[in-house]
Amino acid sequence: MAKQAYDEVLSKYGNRILSPNHAYSRFVTNVAKRLVSVSGLEGLNWEFHVIDSPERNAFVLPGGKVFVFTGILPIVANEDGMAAVLGHEISHQIARHSAEKLSFAKVLFAAQMALYLFGIDPSIFFNQVTLNFMMLKPFSRKCEKEADMMGLDLMAEACFDPKAAVQVWQRMEASGTGNNIPQFASTHPSHKNRIRYIEERKKGLGETSDRG
Repeated sequence: MAKQAYDEVLSKYGNRILSPNHAYSRFVTNVAKRLVSVSGLEGLNWEFHVIDSPERNAFVLPGGKVFVFTGILPIVANEDGMAAVLGHEISHQIARHSAEKLSFAKVLFAAQMALYLFGIDPSIFFNQVTLNFMMLKPFSRKCEKEADMMGLDLMAEACFDPKAAVQVWQRMEASGTGNNIPQFASTHPSHKNRIRYIEERKKGLGETSDRG
């Protein structure tokens, strides 16, 4: 499944993926290498690709295949900001969130089958509204928050400034990206909530650093 997804991305964006020697590719790769060196997954076959597209986004596929769109580069602004985005994506891989989401989907399917076997219509509990807004989307937001928190730890360990994560999401909010989607309908936390809990976590990292 991971290889199929990777091939589909390459097929879709192949002619817009920048060469490894491009300045943007080198910028992303240099930041990524510092984060990977403290990730505990240095032996994974990491690949970092930059896609020439205005989308303000980045994503990771299982197996350490990370894609960054050039549209997010003005939002990250510098190496610390790039580390906030890449730390988040690398943390998805560390936490194996793709496998976790697949397992969660299997549990939901098993629950539906169990209800069916007991003569209960699964749609009573597992209709589209309950599946999306009460189960799948909250679970996805949980994974996103976990990746944010782990990403801050990676940033700090790789000697990037965790404060940049807050600044990235402030710039993302100012750009208007995703502001028209209420959190309950989104797979990601709202920008305001992200800023709030990152600020809280950042304070903890600062206190730990001071004690050290």
